Amino acid sequence: MSTLRNKVQLIGNVGENPELTVLENGKKVVRLSLATNSYYKNAQGKKVQSTDWHTLVAWGKLAEIIEDYAAKGKEIAIEGKLTSRSYETKSGDKRYITEIIVNEVVLLGAKSDKEVA
Repeated sequence: MSTLRNKVQLIGNVGENPELTVLENGKKVVRLSLATNSYYKNAQGKKVQSTDWHTLVAWGKLAEIIEDYAAKGKEIAIEGKLTSRSYETKSGDKRYITEIIVNEVVLLGAKSDKEVA
């Protein structure tokens, strides 16, 4: 059971093209959003879709792969861990962020022109 601690697995669609940043120390980080859908029936028996948005962060070689192959709309599966952090804005307001640090990604769906066989 020790391997089940803080583990997130999601399948969804990329919301916007990933944004790769190269830090001053040369490390690469990519940020992107992922939409996951769930369905339920409301009180009238009508099928309703609910979409949740998740913020993903990946580092190093994985960041490069995501930037190259996980364009907006692409279906991907990820595994990672949930993390929370806070920061203070220039005006002094405290903001809280929950993100998923990606450890693994699987590209799903049809191959695009950019993908290699």
